Amino acid sequence: MTWLRGPAPRFAAVVALALVLGACVSRPTRTAPPTAQEVATGEAWQRARHVALEGATRWSLSGRIAVSANGKGGSGRIDWTQDGDRFDIALGAPVTRQSWRLSGDATLARLEGLEGGPREGADAQRLLQEATGWRIPVGALRDWARGLPSTQATGGVETYGSDGRLARVTQSGWVLEFQDWHPATAERPDMPKRIFARSGDATVRLLIDEWQLVAAGPAGEAPRSGSDAVPE
Repeated sequence: MTWLRGPAPRFAAVVALALVLGACVSRPTRTAPPTAQEVATGEAWQRARHVALEGATRWSLSGRIAVSANGKGGSGRIDWTQDGDRFDIALGAPVTRQSWRLSGDATLARLEGLEGGPREGADAQRLLQEATGWRIPVGALRDWARGLPSTQATGGVETYGSDGRLARVTQSGWVLEFQDWHPATAERPDMPKRIFARSGDATVRLLIDEWQLVAAGPAGEAPRSGSDAVPE
């Protein structure tokens, strides 16, 4: 199947604002607290992105992921397709030649690619961690990957950079740093490119090579592309 890339009228008004507020693509990690102007600019930028993203219930990303916890880790490709509550996440580790597919919705997840056959469970994160050792906050990452505070995580402290973009989010014991962004296009607002997340000794590094956002319409599948190099 091929994702249909239709026009998204709601994007047009906010893309211009996103371009103005997000002129810089990367920035150093900041240590000083944000100024009142930076907070106001960041909040306006985030509201604009919410408007742009709420009409795109179907999206996909392709990139690379590296995870570590308890002195162990792994890395490889990630291809994530989301359609409403339904998700399909393909993970591949080229070094070990292992691959898994995690799919499901808000009530049930299924993990394929295991030696003993597929497994199912209500908690996608727990299912993946118990089977592979990869600790990935699947539910919350659905929002975090798009540069949004998660509706499935508790609490929430947001920090914005001087460019108005979201710089850091703290939720449910995880701290996420948004280290680089893809600039806005005519079809979508600016989207995260490089994310670093940590919770205790667990870390997740995500380098997103490609984004596709699609307004509500016929179902489809996102194309896959990119390198198998490990994100640094």
